[in-house]
Amino acid sequence: MLSNEPRVQRPPLFHLWRRRRFLQVVGALGAGAAVGACSSEPESPSEQAGEKAPSAAFREPSAKLSGSLRILMWSHFVPSHDEWFKKFAADWGKRVGVRVDVDLIDVANIPSRIASEIQAGQGHDLLQYIATLSQFEPSVLDLTDVTEEADKRHGVQLAMCKESSYNPHTQKFYAFSPGWVPDPGDYRKSLWEPVGLPDGPSTWEELLEGGSEIKVSRNLPVGLGMSQEIDSNMAGHALLWSYGASIQDENENVVLDSPETVAAVEFMQKLFKQAMTDEVFSWNAASNNEGLIAGKLSYILNSISAWRSSQETNPEIADDTFFTPALKGPATGLAAQHVMYNYVIPEHAGNPDAAKEFLLHFTDNFGLATYHSRLYDFPSRTSLAPQLGAWLKKDPFGAEPADKLAFLSDVETATEWSASIGHPGPSSPAIGEILGTYVIPNMFARAARGTAGPEQSVQRAHNECERIFSRWRQRGLVGGG
Repeated sequence: MLSNEPRVQRPPLFHLWRRRRFLQVVGALGAGAAVGACSSEPESPSEQAGEKAPSAAFREPSAKLSGSLRILMWSHFVPSHDEWFKKFAADWGKRVGVRVDVDLIDVANIPSRIASEIQAGQGHDLLQYIATLSQFEPSVLDLTDVTEEADKRHGVQLAMCKESSYNPHTQKFYAFSPGWVPDPGDYRKSLWEPVGLPDGPSTWEELLEGGSEIKVSRNLPVGLGMSQEIDSNMAGHALLWSYGASIQDENENVVLDSPETVAAVEFMQKLFKQAMTDEVFSWNAASNNEGLIAGKLSYILNSISAWRSSQETNPEIADDTFFTPALKGPATGLAAQHVMYNYVIPEHAGNPDAAKEFLLHFTDNFGLATYHSRLYDFPSRTSLAPQLGAWLKKDPFGAEPADKLAFLSDVETATEWSASIGHPGPSSPAIGEILGTYVIPNMFARAARGTAGPEQSVQRAHNECERIFSRWRQRGLVGGG
């Protein structure tokens, strides 16, 4: 907590109750999620409206499976997910006769690990990342069959998820996307109330005005990264779109060099000077989480994971943290989805049949992933978590107030202010490479640091994008031109 900020003193029994309540809910879920208690029967209306988690469903694979299945994935920002996932995968493997090994590593190391395994032609059978993996399309299997089977079972996936896993130019599902994560703004109500914004900023201009005042009066900055990490990418794209700018148009032509992009870069330059600090140039994916939890930031653009962590480590900060939808700019209000799950099966996979069957089993039970991630992971098909709306309106994990996440309960509304990273075009291999080489955060950082003017920095970024698109276009994997 901040030394100049009064602490809200909670009775010891309050914290004991909150911890005990969390353990009760998770314990109840663990009992219901065992594969031995599998059921595909729908829950009763009372269960759908309450806190009880769904039971695990099981379908026999379409063919007999054997051997081993190696999965590489990120270490989830909500650790309870990983504890559940490892057991969930192992239980499925025992039932179908496959040994399942799950390796979890830091999210920042996933892309380079995937690249090295593909280059070596050996490694894991199933690889997962939290953003598009389109740049690996030439080296992974087409997952159209998995996607179509999931559609048949659970309905057509959200357009945003399809756009992040499908290349319309090659008509290939280079990845399978079972879920996504919204990217709201997280703000401290006690800091924004005194500047006349008790519901937090709703526009980028309000973020600038209120954030600047809080930084002057409380020495607490806004936390938007401009470094080579994924959150900086998402924040930069959101700002671009809000000004009516984008990397590409809907036909996959590069259009970054525009007056709208220059205006967005000029705004970020001003926001940095008035409301931010140099730390944003060296952030990693956990920095905004850590800063909010420590009480050192007034606003971050992030999923709910920082707030979830603060519930355990700093309850006063958790109770003071609230959320806003995408900030509005001169043109619109859009946020990049915070996480877009991409599962790929590399061509070198030794057990692709088991990998595909596991993806379908995982999708069948995505309601469990939503629950065990403490409502962090949203399904790509709304039928997969019918209780989600009720959970968001009455949080099972001790939110104060209990309806703090109710603004996300209408998933269709949440998707209206969320966009896939290639917006307004597809998340092509060119977009994947631009994301992986941090062209957009670097563009904003050059102007904010003063090493290049806004127009110069935009022109440089545009030229980089043109070169990347040209290379992929020559390989027949990107349209436009």
